[in-house]
Amino acid sequence: MSVVQEARRIVVKVGSSLVTNEGRGLDEAAIGEWARQLAALVRGHEGPPRELIMVSSGAVAEGMKRLGWKTRPKELHELQAAAAVGQMGLVQMYETKLRDHQVGSAQVLLTHADLADRERYLNARTTLLTLLQLGVVPVINENDTVVIDEIRFGDNDTLGALVANLVEADALVILTDQRGLYTADPHTHPEATLIHRVESVTPEIEQLGGGSNSGLGTGGMSAKLTAAKIATGAGVDMVIANGANANVLYDIVDGKDVGTRFVGKNNK
Repeated sequence: MSVVQEARRIVVKVGSSLVTNEGRGLDEAAIGEWARQLAALVRGHEGPPRELIMVSSGAVAEGMKRLGWKTRPKELHELQAAAAVGQMGLVQMYETKLRDHQVGSAQVLLTHADLADRERYLNARTTLLTLLQLGVVPVINENDTVVIDEIRFGDNDTLGALVANLVEADALVILTDQRGLYTADPHTHPEATLIHRVESVTPEIEQLGGGSNSGLGTGGMSAKLTAAKIATGAGVDMVIANGANANVLYDIVDGKDVGTRFVGKNNK
């Protein structure tokens, strides 16, 4: 049995390309599907109950839709305004969909600075662990209304890895619009093949990362490989998989050969 199959505490990250409906705001059906799977895992899907944390992008994209903006703004204050507007809908959607399956949720907004300051780090850790003990699914997003560099250059892939380290998770699952890491960019190299297992994020592996293919988010495969280095370095196994596949979370915890698995080092 793999580490991911045995995982009892799992962080799941979903990106803007999956959470939003091609730029037309939040994809209610997609979020409903993840909520169904999250709730089942919390209650014990074909095994013991698990603790789940969701790290979700989508606030800026939802804010753009609510404000009637067609393209992602470049000015920082406009991005922060969009995030503030969109965060309302993002959290409401998760709360509604999880509550449909009798599972509670909580909103947690973090910045990289929160995890760099020791006192704030410990406070965030204590809060998250308490929520997990209560059977609640924390829904985490970057606090885009107060950060500066992160909203411009950052991504929730890194945040997901930092959260996995924060709570000493067993596994980090990054759901994206790709099946996983390929030997080359599948958009331009149709002969590229999926890499199922990565023992170490070497410079050669890092070279396989590219930019973001979405105009809605800031993270691409390169950002996911950075997250993999952080997570595996802390002893956390990580999986990159296509979040559009039905029952993808079930398949991952059931040990099916889904996506690309990055093996955590033995130094949790």
